[in-house]
Amino acid sequence: MKQVAPLVFGFFVGMIMLLQYFVPQPPNPTNFFGDFLNSSYSTFLDWKQIVFGMTLILGVISLVRHHSTKVRRKERDWFYSLVALIGFVIMVIAPVVQGTTEEGIYGWFFDYVQAPMQATMFALLAFYVASASYRAFRARSLQAALLLIAGIIVMLGRVPLGDVIAVPIGGGDVYSLADLANFVLDVPNLAAKRGILIGVGLGVTATALKILLGIERTYLGKGA
Repeated sequence: MKQVAPLVFGFFVGMIMLLQYFVPQPPNPTNFFGDFLNSSYSTFLDWKQIVFGMTLILGVISLVRHHSTKVRRKERDWFYSLVALIGFVIMVIAPVVQGTTEEGIYGWFFDYVQAPMQATMFALLAFYVASASYRAFRARSLQAALLLIAGIIVMLGRVPLGDVIAVPIGGGDVYSLADLANFVLDVPNLAAKRGILIGVGLGVTATALKILLGIERTYLGKGA
């Protein structure tokens, strides 16, 4: 029963979430099935928000327990855990006491602590991307050479310098690197992107069918 009930419930909910996209739902009092699917869909979305809230609470409890344990045991880098706990307490209590998230301590921490840290992290990622691009763009084959050329065009075309650099193509036509970068992004890149999205969609559909039919049971936990 511990395995059958979740499978039946999952199949029931999944079919409602699926069928409501294919059953007409006009404002017709006689369309009971469509009204049932529409109301059930809205109800399940509300339930999802409740479940999301509970998982958020569980995540907060786990975070506090993890860092408080490190601080209590004076484990390695416990000082950073203490800073995380202090920041967490301030960001939770400050808007409750002040009644606003735009000004006061909360706004100051958000504007002058969290936002600069986020900007720093994204700035550091640029160096990692540049390093990975250097390793990946070595022209050891025809495919790698094409990837290298496309990467150079896109990177130079995304900056103001790309509007200045002109490239003659064909019968005397002159295009800027920005135009070539837009072509690469809108034609070959978009074609590959759509192919990947189609593959992802097929994978999602296959996984959803496996869950609906009870073939995929990993969400039930161990022993399923």
